Amino acid sequence: MKAFVFCSALALASLAYAQSQPDEPTAKAEKAKKKKDKSTASDVGGGVGTTAAGVGKGAGHAAEGVGKGAADLATLHPIDAGAAVGTGAAKAGKDVTVGSAKGVGKVGKGIGHALKKIL
Repeated sequence: MKAFVFCSALALASLAYAQSQPDEPTAKAEKAKKKKDKSTASDVGGGVGTTAAGVGKGAGHAAEGVGKGAADLATLHPIDAGAAVGTGAAKAGKDVTVGSAKGVGKVGKGIGHALKKIL
């Protein structure tokens, strides 16, 4: 009896394995492989947006430093006021620099795409 149950289970397992789907890529996998590159305009626009975001973030940090410095100056803490303005300026400079560098890189990539299409 045990041999019959074992053979039956083995036969059913082999039938189930034989009817499984072959390993073919699905439509979703094919779409994932064919990832489309960004267009030239998208790269340039993204670069300009990144640059603008860096400038905006820098302006925010500069305003924050000036505001904190004014508050410290009003409460008669001139050393803290100078430090706050300096810190805000340093953060603003960093943000503008990083945003500009990333933006220029993206714009350059877009120009490279345009030149690649022309040539």
